[in-house]
Amino acid sequence: MQLTAKRTTASRSAATPALPDQAPGGRLVSLDAYRGFIMLLLVSGGFGLEALKAVPGWEWLAAQFDHAAWEGCTFWDLVQPAFTFMVGMAMPFALARRAAEGATQMQMFRHAAWRGFMLVVLSNIYSNWGAGAGQLRFQLINVLCQIAFGYLTCFFILRLRFVHQVAVAAGMLAGYWALFAAFPGPAGPWSQTGNIGAVIDLKILGYNYSGYYTTINFIGNAVTILSGCWAGLLLRTGKPHAEKLKILAACTASAFALGLALQPINPMVKRLWTCSFTFFSTGWVVLMLMVFYWVIEVRQVKRWAFPFLVLGMNSIFVYSLGQIGINGWLNRGLAGFTGNFAVLGELGAIPQQMLVLAGLWYVCYWLHQRRIFFKI
Repeated sequence: MQLTAKRTTASRSAATPALPDQAPGGRLVSLDAYRGFIMLLLVSGGFGLEALKAVPGWEWLAAQFDHAAWEGCTFWDLVQPAFTFMVGMAMPFALARRAAEGATQMQMFRHAAWRGFMLVVLSNIYSNWGAGAGQLRFQLINVLCQIAFGYLTCFFILRLRFVHQVAVAAGMLAGYWALFAAFPGPAGPWSQTGNIGAVIDLKILGYNYSGYYTTINFIGNAVTILSGCWAGLLLRTGKPHAEKLKILAACTASAFALGLALQPINPMVKRLWTCSFTFFSTGWVVLMLMVFYWVIEVRQVKRWAFPFLVLGMNSIFVYSLGQIGINGWLNRGLAGFTGNFAVLGELGAIPQQMLVLAGLWYVCYWLHQRRIFFKI
């Protein structure tokens, strides 16, 4: 793996700097703030809110910070779609920047292919982190692997005219649906075991993933990334803010309607990334994007977003910290001083987890102050 750290001669003052109109690399501040919000969720461990299951009347909130058992969709199920959607949003900005620097199509393809390869390598390093001798296992289901496949898929799709891009996306979802329907397995096409995705994994990898995930989930995930690409292309245009928000609102409403309409015949299963889940989750993801875009770009209210921006501009570093278990190390270290807030009983997990997140954030802030940003 090769990570490059970009460093500028910007001031290292400890004071919080004013937010620029655009973050380094030409990205909109709202996009990096949104990415930071998603990264915070990814490493949050649910903010310790699982402890609320023991508090009468608050079980509903605790349930939102856990994945749906199988069918359905919780807030926690939206984190990965939001993460992959943001990857797609960054693509038009990154490709435009490389083209402006004189990169040819072949050079951009090589960069995309190398990036995809490194994501798969990094994914397998993280998924096997801490494994004992003889316990290493090659996998393709980690979010970075799914992003790698979707990223390369979208790279080629973006070469097409927009109408053809939409047609390809529709064909991908239809084909994905048809694949499960044509090979339903003994318990049905959308069952936890025996579905075509599980059969393929068992044949190719020799095992099935825990949690009933399947490798071919990347097909639906790729469409989520492509949706992000389209949103990024829209935001790069010179259209007025109001017009952009109207288009995003129409897309949000359409995604919700399609997801809910398909649910009776195509169950909403995040672990299979079904068509109904693809649309429904995209509706929520775009809605969240609209909030960040409206507040930061339209209303120009930016300072509140600085904590998110710190995380968003070092997203691969934040993700890496979470994957190698830095959260647990910090948690154990802080427990010696806090006693895990035992006086609060099970609810002590909430302030304890908040302190862990504060520690992670400060590491990223230290890098941000020195303008050090890790990229693949």
